[in-house]
Amino acid sequence: MAMSNLLYPLNPTTSTLSRKPLHSPFLSSFTNQPYLITLTNFATKPRNKIPIKPRRSTHITAKSNGDNPADTSDRLISAICYFYPFFDGIQYGKYVITQFTPIQAVIQPLVPAIRVFKSFPFNGFLVFLTLYFVVVRNQNFSRYVRFNTMQAIVLDVLLIFPDVLERSFNPRGGLGLDLLMSLDSTVFLFLFVCLVYGSSSCLLGQLPRLPIVADAADRQVL
Repeated sequence: MAMSNLLYPLNPTTSTLSRKPLHSPFLSSFTNQPYLITLTNFATKPRNKIPIKPRRSTHITAKSNGDNPADTSDRLISAICYFYPFFDGIQYGKYVITQFTPIQAVIQPLVPAIRVFKSFPFNGFLVFLTLYFVVVRNQNFSRYVRFNTMQAIVLDVLLIFPDVLERSFNPRGGLGLDLLMSLDSTVFLFLFVCLVYGSSSCLLGQLPRLPIVADAADRQVL
């Protein structure tokens, strides 16, 4: 009851408290009139309720120029760029592709493009120069395109490390071969996940941030 009275104040009412006459020589002149004390409960003014703004759902979309979402052409160019490191590192999937049929079915449509990419030894280096100087350093392209292109370039540059390890240590069997197979399979799966995540995010108009390479791409794109 105490809590209900606090939360829901009673309607303004008037209550009267009465006292008996005080019998005192000093107050004998006032004995004929009882003291009446009237207390009035003042109605409190209703407090102004602070309007609670409803939470707005936030959805991060890619920005191309200013506040405009990424154009369709920007999304398509950015999605295609992620095929570059995947094609360049396709050789690391020689163990995974032969063991898992679903991955073979996914990669089969890309085989003609992979053959063209691998047909000339310097194709990877030429594509690297083209993407870096023609796209990343070209202010005519939106930052969205240049950032995604730089992510693909940095991802391809990181392939130098497993390549050096594979050339330095080329075991023929035993534990060394098992470690090499695990390394190659891990690199391939990482490239495959980056391809799927990066390309699908770009096609949906979102900004993918790949682990390890996103911060490096941010520093290169002005």
